[in-house]
Amino acid sequence: MTNISQRVDAAAQSAIADKRIVGAVIAVMQDGDLAHLKAYGFADREAGAAMTPDSLFRLASISKPIVTAAAMRMIELGKLSLEAAVTEWLPDFTPSAPDGSTPTITIRHLLTHTAGLAYDFMQPESGPYNRLKVSAGADGDISMEENLARIVKAGLVFPPGAAWLYSVAIDVLGAVMMKAEGAHLEEVVKRYVTGPLAMKDTSFFVTDAARLVQPYSNAAPEPIRIEDGHRQPFVPMLAPINMSVSRAFNRTAFPAGGAGMNGAAIDIVRFLDTIRAGGEPILSPQSTAAMMSNQIGPLRIIFDPTGNTAFGFGGSILLDPAKSGLHLSPGSWQWGGVWGHSWHVDPARRTTIVNLTNTTLEGMVGQLVRDVQKAVLAH
Repeated sequence: MTNISQRVDAAAQSAIADKRIVGAVIAVMQDGDLAHLKAYGFADREAGAAMTPDSLFRLASISKPIVTAAAMRMIELGKLSLEAAVTEWLPDFTPSAPDGSTPTITIRHLLTHTAGLAYDFMQPESGPYNRLKVSAGADGDISMEENLARIVKAGLVFPPGAAWLYSVAIDVLGAVMMKAEGAHLEEVVKRYVTGPLAMKDTSFFVTDAARLVQPYSNAAPEPIRIEDGHRQPFVPMLAPINMSVSRAFNRTAFPAGGAGMNGAAIDIVRFLDTIRAGGEPILSPQSTAAMMSNQIGPLRIIFDPTGNTAFGFGGSILLDPAKSGLHLSPGSWQWGGVWGHSWHVDPARRTTIVNLTNTTLEGMVGQLVRDVQKAVLAH
């Protein structure tokens, strides 16, 4: 066992002993090689089912870099353009700005979450996304057309390009990709990303239910089981996140490019490390460099109060990780998933970390995230 494995084991086992998580699969790539892949705890605590290295997870926002990579390949092929208007493919997608105008939203705006769109959980309960029941892609049984119509009716929070706000933008991007390609988003992503990389367990719909882990939410004295209709508190003073476990099997719900995929840790760590290493065989080094560099200029993401985090394509860019209390190198690319996940790509150290847990919010933003970073990088 390597020293990395010993330290990661200690971090994961501490989180389980403290009842901060129920189970996890943690994977690490270094210099293009798999340095660690191990399962911890339970996939289903009540059933006594152990977590296994090939367990499947609802990926939530880990869907975003995968769909983003497919979009980047379509841009390379000339099927999309960063500066093209969304209405080129979705003529009715014309949400109004606060001043009543209908400004142009571009593919770049969608990729960078600067379109002026929002999520229901980024607004108060009384906000338009909640009144109109705009789906964030972790619940719901509505069609793509219906969700797009609700988004249009809800309007923009600010003019495109004026600010950064986490949003349904990648769901809208998925709709654009489907129109441009003339295929379901599952097929588009398979064509450009999951197929070439042999990501056999990464998809919008789960068929092997026995491998899909049961999710939990942090509570005292131990995490509680998440079922359909769960409302997960997230940002103080704003609405919770609506989560439904059955959506992973629902083929009638719209394919949510921002939150709807499922997969295994080994697929995700190899995909992210492919981006780190230059993109072959799915993308050019120019595209992967763009994904891992600041694409929002002086704007900053709202989740880091230190103001040290920008956004690339598919994830955030850590400008000064130390000020954010992180162990990563400047320029690292990272994000997470609300079902309980985090991932970090540190190009300077040629290291990629994927931490898939079945417990939110600990596995996404809790102590375990920092402990695993430290276990891998701070030595």
